[in-house]
Amino acid sequence: MIKVDNISVYYNKFKALNNISFTLKKGENLSIIGPNGCGKTTLLKCIINNINFSGNIYINDKNIKTIKRKELAKEIGMLSQLMSISFNYTVFDTVMMGRYVHQDKFYINNNKNDENIVLEALKTVGMINFKDKFISNLSGGQLQRVFLARLIAQDPNIVLLDEPTNHLDFKYQIELIEFLKEWGKKYNKTILGVIHDINLAMVLTDNMMVLENGCIKSFDKSDNILKTNILNEVYNINIKEYMIKSLKKWESI
Repeated sequence: MIKVDNISVYYNKFKALNNISFTLKKGENLSIIGPNGCGKTTLLKCIINNINFSGNIYINDKNIKTIKRKELAKEIGMLSQLMSISFNYTVFDTVMMGRYVHQDKFYINNNKNDENIVLEALKTVGMINFKDKFISNLSGGQLQRVFLARLIAQDPNIVLLDEPTNHLDFKYQIELIEFLKEWGKKYNKTILGVIHDINLAMVLTDNMMVLENGCIKSFDKSDNILKTNILNEVYNINIKEYMIKSLKKWESI
């Protein structure tokens, strides 16, 4: 499904990614973790062909450099952290944008099938009663649900997550990650998630890639990585010790 073959990225003379290679089959999932500046988001930008890079990335044996932008959007969708709103559309119109890649024209042309898909997506994320509200009037958690509904309406085979839980409260973080995991399994989606919270990363995916200074430090099952000292080395802290110490506070209550 996805083959990343020896890609590197330079920002001026700084090498942000250094000879990254890996393969994911359809339906497999992967969390990408590592300290700030290690190249996590840069890697996602390469996969959507949004920045220049050396090497090659293949989707179903097709080089993404040869795939038209709209066709690539049928294969890959992205959910990022909340950002400022540029245009104040209604919830319904915002989710309808996810259907653009499936239309032949250069503008959104609502039809009954697309409308039904959008309404079903809004029902799925619990936002159907907000469909006529403007997105500027929503809370952070509600807005992220709208963007999730747009992703569902887009219906890509590959889902990229770039810290989607940032700026969400604890309840919404858990709900979003658990929904994405179940949705991915149900519809056989391939999910690559950049997640800062290691616990959430383990909930989301079974596989983990650890990046350090633009290089792959480890690529393995999450449980296998936790049994090593790799995370301690990368984050320069004894993570297991810290986690256990934090949990003991709950046990003492």
